Amino acid sequence: MASLKDIAKECGVSVATVSKALNDQADISSQTKEKVRAAAERLGYSPNAAAISLKTDRTENIGVLFVDEARSGLTHEFFARILDSFKRTAEAHGYDITFINSSSANGSRLARMSYLEHARYRRFDGVVIACVDFTDPEVIELIGGEIPVVTIDHIFNNRTAILSDNIGGVKDLTTYCYNKGHRKIAFIHGSKSTVAQNRLSSFYRTAEQLGLEVPDAYVIPSDYRNLEAACRATEQLLDLPDPPTCILYPDDYSAFGGIKAIRRRGLRIPEDISIAGFDGTPIAEQIDPRLTTVAQNTEEMGRLAAMHLIEEIRHPKTSLVEVITVGTEVSPGESVGTCRK
Repeated sequence: MASLKDIAKECGVSVATVSKALNDQADISSQTKEKVRAAAERLGYSPNAAAISLKTDRTENIGVLFVDEARSGLTHEFFARILDSFKRTAEAHGYDITFINSSSANGSRLARMSYLEHARYRRFDGVVIACVDFTDPEVIELIGGEIPVVTIDHIFNNRTAILSDNIGGVKDLTTYCYNKGHRKIAFIHGSKSTVAQNRLSSFYRTAEQLGLEVPDAYVIPSDYRNLEAACRATEQLLDLPDPPTCILYPDDYSAFGGIKAIRRRGLRIPEDISIAGFDGTPIAEQIDPRLTTVAQNTEEMGRLAAMHLIEEIRHPKTSLVEVITVGTEVSPGESVGTCRK
């Protein structure tokens, strides 16, 4: 196995310079850091984790808190793709990833720990939080702790947050449907959360700007990724005396529930009624007709979450608390047709 001395010889620098470069210290130029890291990779250098921990008081390990209420775990495509991007970026910078869990097997030590206690026990350098109940006292405790944290799709005043442009996404999608001639647009929105509230407010605001009237009956809450709830909400809309010509769903997966209800009635998409999702997951490409949706940039969200968390871990005195919004884009698909009613 290669040593620091081997890398120093390869690069024509001192062992001290190699050590500083690998530890990303500020008094080494970016060119030298890149040269040293490339040589380390080429020579197969692998630092001892225990030695790193003793020297830097860091473990090079990041915790991931991901608690999906629907218990879909990493089959939740939106967050799974964000976390995959996060993992690849963190690993490229030398970090390992471990999931936080306060509900391990009954009787185990971890089962009695809060999220913060678990993070301390594992000595995580930092934690990323995605898809949790952000009002959970254990989450609040973790946010208020001493460990660096970055959140995804939720804002705390004292923590960096990476957000998808939910407001702009709904505005663009509603406007797209309006430009297709739809004047009776319904919105089946997600369960209570900051994301759901922002999307709903954006829908009402956009409708007002476009001069659309939105009857109360056109707006129905439904849990994210719940096919049966989306199916029932769709049936409720179709039973109205004056049903909508277009229905927006909280996510692409829920749109399957809408399709089920619509086809039960013998209706065609988009000839008889139009639908649209939100997320831009690969599954939207497989639906027939191809689903119109809002594509979220999960690759960029995961990358930014990792980079900002690493920055806070390595440079705690100079890192800034920021709210970063990642843009979205309407993916036209084929499920929103031209309305001539």
